[in-house]
Parts: sequence; structure tokens; C-alpha cells
Amino acid sequence: MTLLALIIAIANPYVYEKPINVNSSVEYNFILPLKEEHSEIITYDELINEAIYNCRGIKPDKVDPRLLEKLIKIESSFHPPAAMKGMVLAAACMESKYNPRAKGDRKFSKDKKTPMAIGILQQWPVYEKRYGTVRTDPESAARSWMKHIVRQIPKVKRMCGYKTDKKIWLAAWVTGVRYKKPGGRCREAPLHYRLLKRWHRNIKKQRDWKMSCVEDGDGC
Repeated sequence: MTLLALIIAIANPYVYEKPINVNSSVEYNFILPLKEEHSEIITYDELINEAIYNCRGIKPDKVDPRLLEKLIKIESSFHPPAAMKGMVLAAACMESKYNPRAKGDRKFSKDKKTPMAIGILQQWPVYEKRYGTVRTDPESAARSWMKHIVRQIPKVKRMCGYKTDKKIWLAAWVTGVRYKKPGGRCREAPLHYRLLKRWHRNIKKQRDWKMSCVEDGDGC
């Protein structure tokens, strides 16, 4: 086991501490690929930490870690590639600030008052018809959201010709959450991915900081 892996392994996985040197205000180009600066796979514990402390619009003490754990348990059952880990958390942060009772997209209803988007992932009624989703139930919402994205994979493979899991999943993700487009959305990425990449980069910066502390021997 490497020294970095040992440091991560001995940490209490559910003691959440605010990350150091995360630069959460930095904007990144979400079309660029996520750089693989570490061989170690980013963990869901690290992603929960980011989801708590780096979701704009909600204070950390208002975030329920147990809810986030339920979301990642569902996400992990679909086995997304490493670069997509945390995709449900990023979407839930941007769409509702983790609020299962959130309501939105009223402007698209006939009376301009009735909310079309409901729940933690702001899903429209089509999810109820197609997947039997209970939109106000975070677990039901997350399961059908992931299922709908995975359902796009065969079409994306045919249309985009991608071979790597990362590119296939990214194209399936944006295809699943956006309106249909002639020619598909092969070269696009969802806005949620922009936040997810920032979280991944924050985690890697935090790991670098911890490693420098170990190597310098000053304990920071």
C-alpha cells in the first residue's frame, strides 16, 4: 500500500472536515477532459465532503450526509467510470441544493404557475410515466435519473462512435438530461459536469497538500 493510500485508509470516512486549498470559486472549461494526476481512484467519501462544503447556495450544516450517502449508493450500483463518480451529487446540488421538495420550471406550464420540475433532480412528469418515479423521493429520483442516462448508451455508441467509457458516459449524460437535438450531442457536456470536475480537482489538490505535509515532515 502506498503512503498516500495509507493516509486515506486510516482517515475516519464519515468525519467531514472542510477541505483546505480547494479554490471553489475557480471556473473551469467543462468540455476539457479531467486530467489523471493520481493513480488512486477518487472515493465517494471525498466526494461527499465536496458535496457538503462546495455546493453553492446551501450552508454545509444544512446538508444531510445521510441523504448524500443514499444517492451515491444508487449511483455506484450503475458502475459509472471514475471520471463520472459523483455525477448524481453534482446534479442534485445544481438542480435543487439537495432539496427533495424543490419545484421549478413553472414558465413551461400552460398557466405559467404550475411547476413542471419536481424533486431533488428537478425531473419532469415524463419520469413518472416512463419509470414510475416518485419525484419527491430522492432514491426513486436518483435511480430513474441514472437509469435514463444508462439507457442512452447504446444510442450514443452508434451515433458518436466513442470507444472509451468516459466519452460514452459523458455523451449519454448530456443526451439524457437535455432536449433532443438533430445530430445528437456527442461533443457536448452537461453543466453538472462542470461542477463535478471542479470537485474532482479540489480533491486532487487536497491530496497534493496532504502529501506535501507528509514529505516536509512539518504536519502542516
